[in-house]
Amino acid sequence: MRNKLFSLTTLLILASIVLTACGTVAYAQTESAEKMPRTLSVTGSGKAYLVPDIAYISIGVHTEDKDAAKAVTANNTQSQKVSEALKAFKIDSKDPQTTNFSIYPQQQYDENGRLTGILYMVDNSVYVTLRDLKLVGELLNKVVEAGANSINGIQFDVSDKTKALSEARMDAVANAQEQAAEIADASGVKLGEVMSINVYGGYPSPIFEGKGGGAAMMDVAAPISPGQMVLTVEVNMVFELK
Repeated sequence: MRNKLFSLTTLLILASIVLTACGTVAYAQTESAEKMPRTLSVTGSGKAYLVPDIAYISIGVHTEDKDAAKAVTANNTQSQKVSEALKAFKIDSKDPQTTNFSIYPQQQYDENGRLTGILYMVDNSVYVTLRDLKLVGELLNKVVEAGANSINGIQFDVSDKTKALSEARMDAVANAQEQAAEIADASGVKLGEVMSINVYGGYPSPIFEGKGGGAAMMDVAAPISPGQMVLTVEVNMVFELK
């Protein structure tokens, strides 16, 4: 009988300890949840408009021949003339950069699908930086006359974006703060400290892209329009709510 009473008492004590522990954990979890700060996350956007002052042009020479050596020789001759045209145009020696030189065979077929031979293709391309946009059209004319027959696009850029980037960041932060204040006011809460800030973007993109005429039909300077670029910055801000 005593053993039974002892066992029952022990079980009751153990059960009490377990229940007490569970209650402590539940209370701790509730207390922790209550201490979690309420937050508001907003994303602001800022923009700065820039006028391009620099251009990057890919200029290439493409040659073909049944004999690989002849295709390379012809390409070298034309490419040398293009290089001399760039020097005569007073392009700084550091600005042209070779970006591609390749030789590859291309099989030729007749109308019946029968192999008739192989042509060897040679490409030599240079990436040119031009720092005076008024000369873009004239430069294209000169290199085409010299033998360039592959113009693979023009990219406009801004050499110094420091001031524009700073303005866009400030506008993005102001926009985020304005949104946060408006949302907090509408929700009947007050903003506290800024808990985190993340910044995205900062790369300019063209609004209007320049367009050039066909490389083989340039009797006058090609009409090139650099247009305008926009630099966009986004700022994500997390505010504590009081």
